[in-house]
This record gives sequence, C-alpha cells and structure tokens, in this order.
Amino acid sequence: MLDVRKLRLLRDLAGRGTIAAVAAAHNYTPSAVSQQLAALEREAGTALLARTGRGVTLTPAGAVLAAHAEEVLAALERATAALAATRTGLSGPLRIGAFPTAVRTLLPAALAALAREHPALDLTVDELDPALVPARLRDGTLDVALVHDYDLVPIAPDPALDTAPLLDETMYLAATRPLDLAGCRDERWILAGPGTLCHTMTVRACEAEGFQPRARHHADDFVTVLTLVAAGQGVAVVPELAVRPPSVPEGVVLTALPTRRRTRFAYRAGTAAHPSIAAFAGAVRTAAAAR
Repeated sequence: MLDVRKLRLLRDLAGRGTIAAVAAAHNYTPSAVSQQLAALEREAGTALLARTGRGVTLTPAGAVLAAHAEEVLAALERATAALAATRTGLSGPLRIGAFPTAVRTLLPAALAALAREHPALDLTVDELDPALVPARLRDGTLDVALVHDYDLVPIAPDPALDTAPLLDETMYLAATRPLDLAGCRDERWILAGPGTLCHTMTVRACEAEGFQPRARHHADDFVTVLTLVAAGQGVAVVPELAVRPPSVPEGVVLTALPTRRRTRFAYRAGTAAHPSIAAFAGAVRTAAAAR
C-alpha cells in the first residue's frame, strides 16, 4: 500500500521542482524528504526519481504516480468535506487568502456575516498577491483564496486546485485629464511591483499600443496609486473595485479600457463542497452583489 504522505511529497516535487523547495514547504529537512521519497520508491517497486547533477527529476514512472497522486489527494479532500457535512454547525479554522483590493472591498462584509452566522468558525486572513496562492493552498497553510488574473495575463490551470468564478471587472486608465492608452506613450507611469500580475498586465497593454511604459513610481496599493495620480505623478491602470466611491480622489479622470480582470475562488481540488468553504463562498458572493 502506498503511503499518502509520501505521495504528497512526490506530487509537490513534481510541482516545485527541487527537494529543497519541498522540504521548505513542509518544514522538513531535505534529507528527510529524500528518505521519504526513497521509501516510496521501495513501496512502488520501481525508480521514481533520476539524479541530474545535483538535482533530481521524475522518471516516467514517477510522473505517472505523481499524476495519480493528484487524484488520490483530491479524493481524500472530498471525503473530508463529506464527513464535515455530517456535523452540526460549522467550527474550526478557515484560513483565507486574498489580494489587497478584495480584502478592502469584499471581505469585511463577508467576514462579518460569517461571524454572525457561524460564530464557532475561526477565520484568519492573509493578504497576498495571487501569484503566491497556489503554493499556499497546496501546502495546506490556506484553505480558500480569492485570486485574479487578466485576459492579457491568463493563469494556467493547476491540477491540484479548483476554481470558481466570482466577478469580472473593467480596467480603467487613471489620469488627471481624459486620455486613451495610445495617448500615454510619453507619460510617466505608476506601476505595480515587478513580478506582480498587475505589473505584467499594464506592460502588455502598453506593448499592444506599441510602447513600453516608463515607470516613475511602483506601488501595489490602489489607494496609493490613485493618490499619486491625483498629485500629477503619472498615469496608471486600476481595476473597477479600486475606483468605487469614495476611493477616487478629486481630479482623477477614469477611462474604461477593453481589458478585464477576473476574480475567482481557489481551493484544493475536492474541497469545494466543504461546508466552511461553501459558506465563505456564499458570503463573498453576497458581498460582491451588494457592491
């Protein structure tokens, strides 16, 4: 019988690429991970890993078993969710991840509603960029998250995770006078931090108009971004959730762009029906509809 804990390590090695990364995610030593994977090879009766210099790669058998591990882990999550549904009342921890705009606009009302209706739920929120969410869901330090991507920066599906749509938003060009994107070739820009989805989206939108944006400032909080725009420090691209009254300072002119931001729920495969996650999704949908 193959050990589920060892299968999880193999699955994570397939996704993270190195034993050191898997060890860090699970608070193990690399030696301990190597020993567990060697034990899994003995259980499987075949080589699962191949040495490549100082690293390892999955053998064909290892890749097959890692793919099946996704199905096994999802089935266990579904079993856990079904078991939770037999209990009376919701209780225990629910660890939530969300990007800053969602934390400010959607979560307060949703968290308040959940606290009223399910006082035994222990709700915790981590504010983080969507790019960091998949690893946190995989390693179990988050249970559910709000993530987003853009039509210009789509995110590839992750076989370990499931998602469900929440809302689509219009993106706006923020300036101190009416402008279209093509007219911003010579403007200075307020961009999100390099490496974030928002930064990549803005760069790609400008490249589609034939220019590279010249960054004057970098800021990830859209309240800060709009304040800098109002102060004449540059132009920026911001999402619809960031420009609801009273968030827009006087003097900022907004022009709708064709690109869209898509917000979704994300959770480990098999956990969508878990009562706590379903209750969270319902509360956030109600908060989004109210806005």
